[in-house]
Amino acid sequence: MTSPRALQRIAATTDVHSSFDNALPMLTHLHAIRRDTLIVDCGDFFEGSGYYRLGHGLIETAILLGLYDVIAPGNHGWIHHFEPAVRDITVCANAVEAATGEPLFHCLHTVCIGNRRVAITAVIGEQAFHSIPFEQRAGHRVTDPAQALREVMLARHHEVDAWVVLSHSGFDEDLKLAAVCPFVDVIFAGHCHSDQYGPIHVGETLVLKGRELGVGYALAGPAPARWTGHTARFPDTTGTAALPPQLASVHDRIEDLRDRLALPIGAIAKPYRGQALDRRRLLSSLATRLHTALGAEAVVLNETALRSTQLDDVLTFGDLLTIEPFNNQLVHTRVPDALRDNPGALLAHLTKSAGPLITEPAPLPPHLPTVLSTDYLAESYLDGRTHQAGLRLRQALQRILTEGPH
Repeated sequence: MTSPRALQRIAATTDVHSSFDNALPMLTHLHAIRRDTLIVDCGDFFEGSGYYRLGHGLIETAILLGLYDVIAPGNHGWIHHFEPAVRDITVCANAVEAATGEPLFHCLHTVCIGNRRVAITAVIGEQAFHSIPFEQRAGHRVTDPAQALREVMLARHHEVDAWVVLSHSGFDEDLKLAAVCPFVDVIFAGHCHSDQYGPIHVGETLVLKGRELGVGYALAGPAPARWTGHTARFPDTTGTAALPPQLASVHDRIEDLRDRLALPIGAIAKPYRGQALDRRRLLSSLATRLHTALGAEAVVLNETALRSTQLDDVLTFGDLLTIEPFNNQLVHTRVPDALRDNPGALLAHLTKSAGPLITEPAPLPPHLPTVLSTDYLAESYLDGRTHQAGLRLRQALQRILTEGPH
């Protein structure tokens, strides 16, 4: 019979994005500390590499169910949080049914840490929520995170001694959240791929974030005066730490997929060889080619459609799926009527939701009924595709990366 865990602290990962090239340190360390540590995640555990694309989320699900106690939903992998077993460990205070306002997930999880009864809840920021592909979030909406936290606290404050929030909103947003929700003891941040990790105290609230892509974690625990914490990288445990027994088959699957992802595609073109990918440079080159080759009035692409990675001399299948992990289709799409004669407003509308943009031509024409873009932008923020361009974003990028500029 397994002895009960005497929990003393909380360890939080965030934005792992299916980064399993070197998964063993994360798996073994979380397993080793789990006997006295609550293991949580702040969202985006899914999507972002070839392991997700080839494994269809089964590896991520097995890891979450095998190691984690509580998780927050992120904009990537949103649909997986509705699978029954994953939903059971998902909490979120501000994601609701659009029609009824009923919560989509458990609002909180309570647990004893040290000698305190602690409430673990989560929020997802409005920007993060609206970056979920439209068809996945249809019938859902989010409420104001701060207001949602206040409502949960007022309803349950008599049951707990401390409040911990898993936030998928961005570090700067979480500093603001801490300022308006001073009753929160700890905010574990997520969603922002930035160099801000903390820990930072806003009043009595501790805000901190673990390193993304499975590189590290954040740790916090109660102290006599207030909660304290720090961030750390997962230690290199190669050859010294035992793999969790329940995850041995998962690690075997990771190894199998690593072999497939290592298959070479071709020599990398000189401008991109032996360096970290400059995704803006690559997208700019692509936009110029597409504008010429496909005869579109304009091309609009979001920089966040790609992820950077270190490139060597040969492009592998795994490199390509890491660079473009979201399987975007290039499509011709209608521009909303209200924005067709206002290119500045169009760019502001897209940038607010999807991040930095690449356009060709620049500046855009004054009248723009259609653009060539991705199916993600077309269906989430524009007026839907008119027809396919007959090319996936990944295929177009492959040609540039292996041929170089014309």
